[in-house]
Amino acid sequence: MKRRALLVSLSANISLTTLKVVAAVLTGSVSLLSESVHSATDVAVSFVTFFSVKAASAPPDDEHPYGHGKIESLAGFGEAIFLLLMVSYVFNESVERLIHGSKVQHLSMGIWIMAISAVTSLCVGPYLRKVAENTESMALKSNAKHQMIDFVTSTGVLIALVITKTTGWEKADAWFAIGLGFWIAYSAFQIGRESAQQLIDKRVSDDEITAIHRVISETPDLISYHRLRTRHSGHVHYIDVHAVVPNDWSVVRAHALADDLEERIELALSPAHAVVHIDPYDPTKVDMETPRLAASRAR
Repeated sequence: MKRRALLVSLSANISLTTLKVVAAVLTGSVSLLSESVHSATDVAVSFVTFFSVKAASAPPDDEHPYGHGKIESLAGFGEAIFLLLMVSYVFNESVERLIHGSKVQHLSMGIWIMAISAVTSLCVGPYLRKVAENTESMALKSNAKHQMIDFVTSTGVLIALVITKTTGWEKADAWFAIGLGFWIAYSAFQIGRESAQQLIDKRVSDDEITAIHRVISETPDLISYHRLRTRHSGHVHYIDVHAVVPNDWSVVRAHALADDLEERIELALSPAHAVVHIDPYDPTKVDMETPRLAASRAR
């Protein structure tokens, strides 16, 4: 599913980038030129994302016992760097045009190409976002954001070209390119921050934490639990928790409870890998999770 979505994104980006480059050369529009660079960056990013998803899907091995999922997060961080590099280029070109002036021509062709680009991005972006949500792929989430950014920027360039054509104010082209640069920089910051959070093992979302608590609270004979820890590796959730059972239980019974709890947590957060550590009940220790478990069961 992820590879098919990425192939759709890659095909759209290559086609639109080719059209934009041709239009930028013929019109002399700096906003269209900046959008062409933006799209060219998207093509490069799509290639990186495609191969990162393939690499991240490789199973765990002796050298990487937790799998290769963080390759996707690393790819998302790389996309943010690409965008920031592009922003510096856009700013430089725009300032040059404002200082020295420029002549924009063949505007009708540029307007049609940007209209096609905006419509295409509006169709591809939501599709990628839906697949990203279903697969929890960080790389696909970044790619979907790129497509929606492309829709916004294409629409903006379209407006700038229409203004230039109808009013003759050619600096509108350069001023919009500067605004486009700020928008791209902000988007790059968001993508980079989300990718970095996964790379440094940020916990799973609040809704997923709530789902884990619900599963644990429904476990019969469990006294309490503590030291719940979660993280992501690519699209896979990793969960470990300490579960407290009566101290007169046999190892076999405690192990069966741990296996059952792991299976139910993994099912609730699929794809997931859960590890439950069993602790015998010790009345001398204060367990901060006991009230939570009791309250959950009361509900």
